[in-house]
Amino acid sequence: MSDEQPRLYLITPVIADALAFLPAFEAAISATDIACILLRYEARDKVEAKKIIKTLAPKAQKLGAACLIENDFQLAVHADCDGVHMNVLGEPLREALAALQPGRIVGAGELSTRDDAMEAGEAGVDYLMFGGPDGPETQEGVIERTAWWGEIFNVPCIGYARELKAVARLAKAGADFISLCDCIWKDARGPAAAMLEAADLLGQYQEALP
Repeated sequence: MSDEQPRLYLITPVIADALAFLPAFEAAISATDIACILLRYEARDKVEAKKIIKTLAPKAQKLGAACLIENDFQLAVHADCDGVHMNVLGEPLREALAALQPGRIVGAGELSTRDDAMEAGEAGVDYLMFGGPDGPETQEGVIERTAWWGEIFNVPCIGYARELKAVARLAKAGADFISLCDCIWKDARGPAAAMLEAADLLGQYQEALP
């Protein structure tokens, strides 16, 4: 477990209209420090997907956040993303690693078993994510797997927070990064207020350490 405070990793909802989503996106990314953003989108083709990415990614990159997309490592390069988040193991992951490293990030998610996590770690990914907005894992399960990984392995670990109150628990479990999605975008106060609360919870946790 690192002595450094975990950083925030923001996952977007699935975006079909980048311009409509832009005000909420800018509010969230401007509220506090974010290490990385995973852009998820729904598009008819790669041209439309690239347009969505190019509308949003530079806004975050200008603020110092890395921007990733899911699975399509070729599009990640063509759209000037910082890397890719792979939800599949085996040959697709190996291809992404060969194509992008060392210049870009390759992370792995949707790891349903400990064996899957170890396979991804041994393959050379830059990080692992436990849990996610579409995954079946309970919050308790994510916390347990995050603690298990942090005690044994050196590859950075991201724990997914289904609700804001899980942020400090994931930090205590040893997460290097804490990912957030629905609890930010569905917060009645707006995404900026939710991001500020997440950052405050991390700060309070760090201050309480001996």
